[in-house]
Amino acid sequence: MPIATEVNVNELVLVQGMRDTRLALQRFNLRPMEVLGPWLALSLAVALGLLGAVYGVAELSRPDPTPLQLPGLYSPPDAGDYLFVLFRNSLVLTLHALACVAGFMAGSSIPLSAAERSGLDRWIHEKTARFAIVFVACATTFSLTTQAYVIGGDAATIANQLDISPALLVLSLLPHALPELVALFLPLAAWLVASRRDRWDELLAATVVTVGVAVPVLLVSGAIELWVSPQLLQAISGVA
Repeated sequence: MPIATEVNVNELVLVQGMRDTRLALQRFNLRPMEVLGPWLALSLAVALGLLGAVYGVAELSRPDPTPLQLPGLYSPPDAGDYLFVLFRNSLVLTLHALACVAGFMAGSSIPLSAAERSGLDRWIHEKTARFAIVFVACATTFSLTTQAYVIGGDAATIANQLDISPALLVLSLLPHALPELVALFLPLAAWLVASRRDRWDELLAATVVTVGVAVPVLLVSGAIELWVSPQLLQAISGVA
């Protein structure tokens, strides 16, 4: 009998999750800009914050004497370089999308499952949901901090080898860096908006939408990074 109850609870959670996701997608489709607007605004704010942190780290970092070989700047970029950029960005997007899915499970699916249980089993599910939300928040903060540190260090080295200031370097990379970062942070922005509004049930649908919006942007920004930004850096720095 307990096994049957377990199956019934899991089936209920699955059905409710699918229903919530379908309804959320329908709401998003009726008011796309009303939904995307807050996500884009928050994602832009996070992207600008990260770029500011990168600039700060670059200013404070000691440049590495070993020059970095940048595709498109010292050698013509090829398909392999483009695929590497896409692979790198896909890993970050996947991480952020998984954080969004984890938020859906922690804020919607697990509490729903806990409500159908009792005793120690219910207590464990309730604590698991809270722990999962805290874990996702900490992992996201760690990811952003690590990106600022690593990219900032590389920016200091690149600015030094091109003999330009870190500020000028960051500005010259904005044509590809800003849309790229906004696209990458869309799932996180959706996570933050949902948590503030206590709409965890919408996060699975938000994951689908944000990834769908981000992918074409990343395809274009990757091409700009390899075939446009290096030309801009050459014009600014005088590197032949």
